[in-house]
Amino acid sequence: MMSDNATRGNVVLVHGGFVDGSGWLGVYEALKADGYNVAIVQNPTISLEGDVAATRQVIDAQPGPVTLVGHSYGGVVITEAGNHEKVTSLVYIAAFAPDKGESVSTLIADPPSGAPVPPILPPNEGFLFLDRDKFADSFAGDLPAAAAAFMADAQVPWGVDALGGAVSQPAWRTKPARYLVASDDRMIPPPAQRAMAERIGAQTVEVTGSHAVYVSQPAAVADLIKQAAGG
Repeated sequence: MMSDNATRGNVVLVHGGFVDGSGWLGVYEALKADGYNVAIVQNPTISLEGDVAATRQVIDAQPGPVTLVGHSYGGVVITEAGNHEKVTSLVYIAAFAPDKGESVSTLIADPPSGAPVPPILPPNEGFLFLDRDKFADSFAGDLPAAAAAFMADAQVPWGVDALGGAVSQPAWRTKPARYLVASDDRMIPPPAQRAMAERIGAQTVEVTGSHAVYVSQPAAVADLIKQAAGG
């Protein structure tokens, strides 16, 4: 039995590149409504090392075992930060799932022919942005136009050191993983998502959604997180 002040579990949400943690609002609300304790990491996205440190700090603050969730580049962060002793399971949401020595840079180096190419602009003083005019189509095709425009205009600079940060010890080798494939993703091709999910031995679900599936389909994302948390 849960005591009056107990929660169903602790969930830590990790965002990816070009965005911040506010995109998790719908997922946060769905989990909170079902009794979960939820914390959201605000990655600086300057370096992988810095983002792993920020994530570990949030995990440290949780009162018990943690289900660790990452979207997009956040998948790289949770692959490394997930080695934290409090983390019991990993959830990848349309995310990169690197092996030892891999980074976003290595995983996107050889795109399949015909795959959409993310409209990443050339680095400016060590930081990357998406072309604002192409942001909606590539990142947020299933969001209302106004919401996608806001995300495009609120972009967080993504450091090339974060893009190039390599995983030293993949947590999925020792902890169970789940993966949500976004079938209409134009940032990470769905076949690449399926291949990464298979490689890490993840239980996989497929949802019709854009790369911003964590914003557009919060109930489906929350459902997978609840399964991972044993809910």
